[in-house]
Amino acid sequence: MGKIWELDFYSRPIIDENNKKRWEILICESPTTIDTDTSQLFRYSQFCANTEVNSITLQNAIATAIEKAGETPSKIRFFRRQMNNMILKGCEDAGIPALASRHTYTLNQWLEERMTSFYPLQEGYDEKATIAASVQYPQTNPVNLPDALKGDKKDKWALVSLNGKDLEEMPEWDIGFREAFPLKIANISPDTKIPGLIIFSSRALPLAGWMSGLELGYLRLDRGKFPSICLETGVSDSWILVNLTDKNTLSEAEGFENTKKQANGVHFLAIQSSPESQSFEAFWLLLEQSSNNN
Repeated sequence: MGKIWELDFYSRPIIDENNKKRWEILICESPTTIDTDTSQLFRYSQFCANTEVNSITLQNAIATAIEKAGETPSKIRFFRRQMNNMILKGCEDAGIPALASRHTYTLNQWLEERMTSFYPLQEGYDEKATIAASVQYPQTNPVNLPDALKGDKKDKWALVSLNGKDLEEMPEWDIGFREAFPLKIANISPDTKIPGLIIFSSRALPLAGWMSGLELGYLRLDRGKFPSICLETGVSDSWILVNLTDKNTLSEAEGFENTKKQANGVHFLAIQSSPESQSFEAFWLLLEQSSNNN
């Protein structure tokens, strides 16, 4: 698999000479391993006028980014639902598949940095323009996993935790499907406790393969009528992974959420064939971020 890029195309809190907001295209590389050197990640930015907001502008920007990077990404992730059609068209015309995703961790961090330390220094900066409608992901009702992926009654699950320094050894683990990111993206220290969910299933490999084709966002506790731990994917899909059938399991899940919050949203999802297995069919480091990118 080639490198993955993250992309945003939206207006910024900067007013041009025509009293119109300036627009900007941001493209950055998405790290996929925990030991990635973030200083080496590719970044590209390009401002444009509101009259240039179209898929052709985006296609040309992607072409320029590819030229500067010296390689073409395997796919592009984006979170901005308002720009869905334009981004899909621009990426398609550039010959790169684009996927709506909540797995834009690096891009979200970059946007936060620019909001606080870059845009305010630009000519035409308008502080009032930063108070725009924030990105709100639609909350959908969680659904069950496809029947073909469900195991049998012997399947188990466990909520566990690892320290940040334990996760640093992830590159040495025997893992089938994987994706991670450097913990510094979330300001995590080696001693921080990272919570996670491990699923032990007789259908571990098919389950891992199916999940690897999704844009994994994060795990969350659904406190509804039938409490469960759900996996959020894409920008609106939600899957029930674990049903919480009593007060004990619900209490465990509450502990998971609390630990996740203390870890700045960092957590993980792992899949194994059994508790005795020395390998993982899958291991994904995940991050739940606030959706306040303007």
